[in-house]
Amino acid sequence: MRRRRLLTGGAALTAAAALQPALTGTAQAAPPAGPLPSRAAVVAVLRRVADQWIGAHTDPGDNGWANATFFSGLLALQRLTGSPRYLAYAKNWAEKHAYGLNGGVTTRHADNHNAGQAYLDLYEIEPEESKISAIEESLHRMVYTDQPDKNDDWWWDDALHMAMPPFARIGALRGDPQYWQKLYALYGHTKRVEGGPGLYDDATGLWYRDKRFLPGLPGAILSPAGKPVVWSRGNGWVAGGHAKTLKALPPGERHTGEYRDTLVRLVTAVAGIQRTDGFWNVNLADATHLPGPETSGTSFFLYGTSYAMSAGLVDRRAYVPVAARAWNGLVTTAVHPDGFLGYVQNVGDRPESSQPVTYDSTANFGVGAFLLAGTELARLAHP
Repeated sequence: MRRRRLLTGGAALTAAAALQPALTGTAQAAPPAGPLPSRAAVVAVLRRVADQWIGAHTDPGDNGWANATFFSGLLALQRLTGSPRYLAYAKNWAEKHAYGLNGGVTTRHADNHNAGQAYLDLYEIEPEESKISAIEESLHRMVYTDQPDKNDDWWWDDALHMAMPPFARIGALRGDPQYWQKLYALYGHTKRVEGGPGLYDDATGLWYRDKRFLPGLPGAILSPAGKPVVWSRGNGWVAGGHAKTLKALPPGERHTGEYRDTLVRLVTAVAGIQRTDGFWNVNLADATHLPGPETSGTSFFLYGTSYAMSAGLVDRRAYVPVAARAWNGLVTTAVHPDGFLGYVQNVGDRPESSQPVTYDSTANFGVGAFLLAGTELARLAHP
């Protein structure tokens, strides 16, 4: 079994810097990060962003993956603040959909399972079996009855955020490790098999969105400069999926070591290619490919980095500057005075999707990612 190696202090940043030429062709020292705000200051911004979204969306919306990501973030903020307003808004959304899944209980699609994360959050607050019956039945079918040996469902890296956590959480709730075994089988296909070599690049610690972007394969999608396309938000989904899964699994679960190692490598890699303004480029492998701030990928990297620090996976002294730079950049650049969150690349699968990304570009999942990032960061901050 491969032992987890904790990257600390200068070793962590040295490793990150070593990856830079392979990813961007440049290696620049990051500027001073500025101080990490107080917990109260972070929470104040989170409330402003959440309140703006809720006020502008009196109808809580559908139960698709994008909106479910918003509710995952909102319920993280609810757990931190105890806000009855946030809980009521989330319950209204879940009850509107009868705690059901898009596609019904026979769905195998990871996007459809994402709503189960918020349903599980609501179940933990007020346990009622009806809240999780749909997500549990759908995953149970995949584990036990409906083609249980089929493991190629997660063919794109976003799926790791959408569906890894529900498998981990149902397994923990029911004390059934078969859910964790199925999770690992699906994950292993995505990482090591999909498209031939798998979507994970062991040389950099980063992930390709799907097989169309795998370098070396015929017709691989490249940037206009001929460089690989390593999509920021795709890697952000991966970071979020790993962090949430590790939160749910018991420390002794047999695959947690690999999940930890993979998250540490990703967090280490992106630390070395953070922009001077605190954001990450939409293409992590080509800084000239549609350059500019982008909120959703940056928020998920902040979430993964903050979790890695709080879990003791990386040295806080080395990574607080990365997190502070990201948070301060997001608040300064993307958060409007009224709480509207801008610079979110909308739905897509590559840097070119939903361009241009501007101060007035937003999306529900981007707000959710920002709320997840801020709540995790708040746990590290001083009161």
